[in-house]
Amino acid sequence: MKQFQVPQFITVEDKVIGPLTIKQSVFVLGGIGIIFVAYRVFIPFIFFPIAAFVGGLAAALAFLKINDVPFPTLVKNGFLYAMRPHVYIWKKEDQKKQKALLTKELSGLTINKTPKLSESKLSDLAWSLNIKEKYREPENTEEQSNK
Repeated sequence: MKQFQVPQFITVEDKVIGPLTIKQSVFVLGGIGIIFVAYRVFIPFIFFPIAAFVGGLAAALAFLKINDVPFPTLVKNGFLYAMRPHVYIWKKEDQKKQKALLTKELSGLTINKTPKLSESKLSDLAWSLNIKEKYREPENTEEQSNK
């Protein structure tokens, strides 16, 4: 029978370029490419803010995780949240009606309270149980003696 080796770390992405995964290397190389194009097109006064923004965004997309969620996933979720329609419905109810409903619901409930025993009552109860156990007559003694 042939034996096959089963991969154990299937949730870990493969490192392709040095310590970077494929996604990380695409983000870093894309950021470097955009910065290079901006260097060729813009004057230094405009280039440096653009380079700082693009470099920071590329580094965040490649390496940043917030609560163990990758930054690209957060960006995607934020974009989808902003694009989808939001419908919030709130109906203000009259406070008197709310109070009436609450009292109606509470009146139907039965509250089981356990009686509180003081220490003396508890000891009296324990003593009476002990006495009854000691002096209790065996049941059916008359019937057993008649047979």
